[in-house]
Amino acid sequence: MADHYEVLGVDRDASPDEIKRAYRRLARQLHPDVNPGPDAAERFKDVTHAYDVLSDPRQRQEYDMGGQGPAGGFGFGDIFETFFGQGGRTGPKSRQERGQDALLRVEVDLEDVVFGTHRDLEIDTAVLCDVCGGTCVQPGTSLATCDICHGTGQIQRAVRSLLGNVMTSTPCTVCRGFGTVIPHPCVNCAGQGRVRARTTIPVDIPAGVETGLRLQLAGMGEVGPAGGPHGDLYLEVKVRHHETFSRAGDDLLATLEVQMSDAILGTTATLESLDGPVDVDIRPGVQSAEVITVPGRGITRLRGSGRGDLRIGVQVVTPTKLDGKERELIRQFAGHRKPRPPQFAHFQQGLFTKLRDRFLGV
Repeated sequence: MADHYEVLGVDRDASPDEIKRAYRRLARQLHPDVNPGPDAAERFKDVTHAYDVLSDPRQRQEYDMGGQGPAGGFGFGDIFETFFGQGGRTGPKSRQERGQDALLRVEVDLEDVVFGTHRDLEIDTAVLCDVCGGTCVQPGTSLATCDICHGTGQIQRAVRSLLGNVMTSTPCTVCRGFGTVIPHPCVNCAGQGRVRARTTIPVDIPAGVETGLRLQLAGMGEVGPAGGPHGDLYLEVKVRHHETFSRAGDDLLATLEVQMSDAILGTTATLESLDGPVDVDIRPGVQSAEVITVPGRGITRLRGSGRGDLRIGVQVVTPTKLDGKERELIRQFAGHRKPRPPQFAHFQQGLFTKLRDRFLGV
């Protein structure tokens, strides 16, 4: 059995680039499509097998350790791989592979979070070639059986080892293990069965999403090579900041400024929420940092049913500019009440901290 180095016509200390150049030169001379001679096909197989071994650093090292003479070498790793390696796969592999997953980031407004929203998203992705339909060949042509491996996708040959002659099996380098070649590749997709294109994907974003949440859209990712199954599309959500409302779980939070007179006497206000007007009753004597709860006017729950609440924190506004008449009225009002000078009260965390804690139910 010929030595791999002699088959390629290189020295044993040849560099990987020298081995590659030698293989390419011989492959161009011996390929059956170029050289129809009776010995060309067999020599091409020998050249291909020699290159498969010597181009792989691990296999080359094992080959060199297993034997230096013309009989060639066979390492222990090759022996185990022959009997137990590569998962026992037989036959050619499929050209079709699953497409890659894709990640897309989408921004939504807080209003969209209340009830959910629909978006038509434009993305650049791999789609099925509309000329060949994923077959990879020009219309009217077909795949051809590989002349080297005869459709098996594998090259087998007997190699001498410590255990005697054993059969090795390696992927065919001509058809790359597919068992078929593409004599006339589709010019639209260059024989890939898919092309890059900008496409529109309709997406329903459910209510209750929050920043950082990822939604999985099964089968909406890239189409695989040769028309293989689609991958998945993942949407990562970001909720834009709102000037008036914020969120705590499924509840909406807002702050309501109440004039001092309304805080004393009480009043009713109609406020514009994220989904229409809402009536709010402000009781007489309401204090800053009190929270008014409007049930069922918050966020629709992502998992489950119903909605959270709208929780409104009160902030009593003390007037800073009074005219003479207003100042006199305030003095009269103060004169009718029992005087109580300013004094320390029990320690509390402060208005805004207190308001936050009441919002969060602490």
